[in-house]
Amino acid sequence: MSGLPTSRFFRWIGLIALSGCLVVGAVAISHKVVRQPDTWVLLTQRIALGKQLFNDPHLSADGTVRCASCHMPEKGYTDGRRVAVGVEGRTGTRNTPSLMTLEEAQETSFFWDGRRSSLDQAVLDPLTNPVEMGLHNQAELLQRVQEDSAYTSAFAQAFPEAKPVISSEHIAAALAEYVRSLRSPESAYDRYALHGDKTALDQRALLGLAIFKGKGHCAECHRLGGAPAVLTDHAYHRTGMGLDAITANLPNLTEDVIKRSLQGGAIGNRVATHADEAQLGRFNVTQDPADIGLFRTPSLRDVSHTAPYMHDGSVATLDDAIDREVYYRSLQAGRPLQLTVEEREDLKSFLQAL
Repeated sequence: MSGLPTSRFFRWIGLIALSGCLVVGAVAISHKVVRQPDTWVLLTQRIALGKQLFNDPHLSADGTVRCASCHMPEKGYTDGRRVAVGVEGRTGTRNTPSLMTLEEAQETSFFWDGRRSSLDQAVLDPLTNPVEMGLHNQAELLQRVQEDSAYTSAFAQAFPEAKPVISSEHIAAALAEYVRSLRSPESAYDRYALHGDKTALDQRALLGLAIFKGKGHCAECHRLGGAPAVLTDHAYHRTGMGLDAITANLPNLTEDVIKRSLQGGAIGNRVATHADEAQLGRFNVTQDPADIGLFRTPSLRDVSHTAPYMHDGSVATLDDAIDREVYYRSLQAGRPLQLTVEEREDLKSFLQAL
């Protein structure tokens, strides 16, 4: 180092040391990034885990019922029955809604009465419902999952920082991610509205679209906004179904509901086993007399493949549903909503294109 000024020598030493620190730091950061699972990889693993849980009959009391027993992929994630059938052949009081519309319709409440505002809450309720999957509580659910060695590594990969590795919250999160991943196929109306394909709807369906937006007043509740169209207003409406059978006992029914004042999953357990209270709809959640007989507006995506209809499955076909809607809208408006036979066929053709 002879001939190199002392101050310059120390500056060089400092620069070399700083460079070494930067290299070591960069390597450390690089290793840290590598160790962190990619967000997309984690989501994929959680969806796969959710699908595994969704199709596991071991998570029911008698080992025969899966989530997919009522939400069948081949039936648009419905079951084609009037009401759901669960453990030991028990029947509930509500028609099984499709799961394929939840994400696209941007749903903010769940079940026909809207008793859950979070999908992560909603996905666990059927597992402990006495007439659906029949487990006693979430502790039993957790025990069954923890005892299955096949789940240990799957949960560790999907929730790498979780302690404990398996929890009720993570079971719910995996199921919810799987449900969110479900999508209905692109419809003829999607091609028409989103992609500008004017050939996607035939003349009859186009006439039906005009009725849907105009004379039929359908779009007031089943809105065409969104990309794709949400086909719901996320509100609650009275359909007139089921109330006639409980009118005479309505004061006692409503008084009993207010006394119990149940919340969340407890409401679902009650309405699944008491057909009369099930007809009270949104009132079971709010205890507001104005909500008696109100039910959530379902999205109409893929509606031609999800019969039967209404909250209690009492309307067997799409033709029957159109007739029922025309009749009830006439009552609400205080004047007849007159659709000719041809206009009803046009409207049906449009609904089949959704």
